[in-house]
Amino acid sequence: MSVSTRRRRPSGRGGTRRTQEERRSRTQARLLEATMECLVDLGWSGTSTTEVARRAGVSRGAQQHHYPTKMELVAAALEHLLEAQRLAFESAFAALPPGRRNVEGALDLLWEIFRGRPAKALLELAVAARTDDELRPLCRDLNEHILQVILETFEKLFPASNLPEDAVPTTLRGLFAMFVGLSVQNALDDDDAGHQAAVLAQVKSIARLIVPGDRGDAGPAATG
Repeated sequence: MSVSTRRRRPSGRGGTRRTQEERRSRTQARLLEATMECLVDLGWSGTSTTEVARRAGVSRGAQQHHYPTKMELVAAALEHLLEAQRLAFESAFAALPPGRRNVEGALDLLWEIFRGRPAKALLELAVAARTDDELRPLCRDLNEHILQVILETFEKLFPASNLPEDAVPTTLRGLFAMFVGLSVQNALDDDDAGHQAAVLAQVKSIARLIVPGDRGDAGPAATG
């Protein structure tokens, strides 16, 4: 065996490790996505590690290797969902036309997220935790975690507003609570009568006063 052949081996082992890590990441992502789907379709009580593994297309042994218990699986899914929603929001906001890259566009995107399946999974966990002693500790800080993500995103996108600095967290907390309530209604009636849309329009009109104009060079503010 030549010296040059021997020297290529570490690179091969490194490539194998990268492949294993990529495979591991893909398997974990499938499990976490399947967990979200189970929570939405079956609820907390109907979600099981067996069903999650089946939907993810992995063996029970592989599922237990990555997440030995249901609680560990759900805890990882929570983090995965929150990060995925944050990235989806920021990407969608950046892709908006310049005239919509403002607070109204941000609220429209936020409402889309609250009506989406990942948000329904988070809501399912929050409601189930009220009567589940094992789940409650995991979800106790869920709202605060979500609020922190919303606050950080708001401050990044709209560093200047007419709100006093110490009033921003409370205002966003109120907005979050309202969107949670609206999303529960929406899950029941899909806004047949347009009441949720009317509330959102009113919130956007108020938001224009709090965060006037557009972000940066986004252009003239959109209406409606």
